[in-house]
Parts: sequence; C-alpha cells; structure tokens
Amino acid sequence: MNALRVHVDGVGLWSAHWPHFDALREQLAGRAMPVAERARPPAERLPANERRRAPESVLLAIEVAGQAIDMSGADQTQLPCVFASAHGDHVITDYMCATLAHAPTELSPTRFHNSVHNAPVGYWTIAIGCHAPSTAICAGHTSFGAALLEAAAQVEADRHPALLVCSDIAGSGALNELTGCRQTFGCALVLSPEKGERSVASLQLRVTAGETPAVTLPEVSLPEWYTDNASARALPLLTLLARDGGRAALALAPSMYLDVRMETIQ
Repeated sequence: MNALRVHVDGVGLWSAHWPHFDALREQLAGRAMPVAERARPPAERLPANERRRAPESVLLAIEVAGQAIDMSGADQTQLPCVFASAHGDHVITDYMCATLAHAPTELSPTRFHNSVHNAPVGYWTIAIGCHAPSTAICAGHTSFGAALLEAAAQVEADRHPALLVCSDIAGSGALNELTGCRQTFGCALVLSPEKGERSVASLQLRVTAGETPAVTLPEVSLPEWYTDNASARALPLLTLLARDGGRAALALAPSMYLDVRMETIQ
C-alpha cells in the first residue's frame, strides 16, 4: 500500500511511572520530574459523580484523551475518535465471570454496563458532547498498531483530524494468568492531515509484510513490562516523539507490521 502521512498535534500519557507525556520526555532527557503519586487517573473531563463511579479503565482512557486534546488545542466536540484496548476492563471481566459461576442473580447491572468494550468511548463522547463518529478496536497485543493504522486511514480519507486512544489496565484474577498484563498504561494522539501551529511531528506509515523487527532505541532503556501491556507497546513510538524522531515498527499481525518513520517539527 501507499504510505499514509499524518501529523501529531497532541500526546497524552498516563501510567504509574509517567502521569503525562512531559514526565517521559524529562526522564529521557535525564531530568527526572517530581511526581505526585495518584492511585487513579484524574480524568477531570468527567463530571464529579461520574468520576466517582467510573471504573479505572474509563478513567484511564478519559485522562489520556484529555491530555492529548489540551496539547493540540483541537475542538474535542468535532474530533472523530478511535479507542482501542486489548483486554477491556480486567477487573470487571474477572468479577463477572466469578459472579456468573457462583451467584448469577447477584450480577451488578452497573458493572455489566461498564464491561462492554466501547464503554470508555461512550463515556468520552457523552461527557464532552461529541457527535463525531467513534470506533472501538480490539486486536490483542497488536491493538495499538491496528488503532494507529485505523486512525491514520480515517485522517487521510476524510482530511480531518482524529483522536486515537489506546489503554489497558493491570490484570486481575484468573484472567491475568492468560494476559500477563502487570501494569496500567494508556496513551493518546491527536492526528491531523496537515501541519499546524501545534504539530510536533509528522508520521509516515506503511503496512509491511514480514515479522515485526526488534525495537532498537539507542541510549533508551524501556521498562521490562512494556511488552506485557498491549497499549504500552506504543512506547517505542512515544519515545521517538519525546526525542528527535526516527523509525519504529508496530506489530499488526504475526506476518505484518506497521513501519513508522517520524520527523520532528521544530
């Protein structure tokens, strides 16, 4: 296929290690920032009552989406969005499986409501009053690569900016024995078809046949757990955004990957 070219106008990031993109950028520059520990993502775009009731999976997605929007200055009510997650909400899925096995009549309607894969994007669009199209994607450990390809294709086809969010919380219960997801991680990008005043980088994306090449980032040590969380597989790309550009490969399938070439914009 021909290469897709998009521009990055905003970046969002939240994990126990980096509560925002600047924290990652400062660490890579050797300037560790003092970080106030938070048990849960703040997700300030949600109304207070919704914040108290929402599960961690929703708070995480809303938080990184809001960060990316703030950095880009985009009109959040007009942005089509692509939300992705490999496993959805581990905690709720584990609860539902256990409850259905032992006491099915006690299943919580609220937790069932929050268990659906597109719950985070539903919370997002309702909270900010967005009527633009939305997409929810699940592609296992290749969820970030698939979501980036989907969002970039929409931007290219419609010549309109879009929001990409990919997030996964830490595993829970028996399900975690299968997924092995040990850390919570979420990220977001605002992508646009043209270079703007707030654009920080341009991406050239090409679907390429073959096994995904190993990540090689000189002078950068990624945490050991980053491949355990499908959303954290965005870290090589986020690292390039935080530095001076370069090249990354994101898995799409066992025999296909997304070749990403990045140039920073000064």
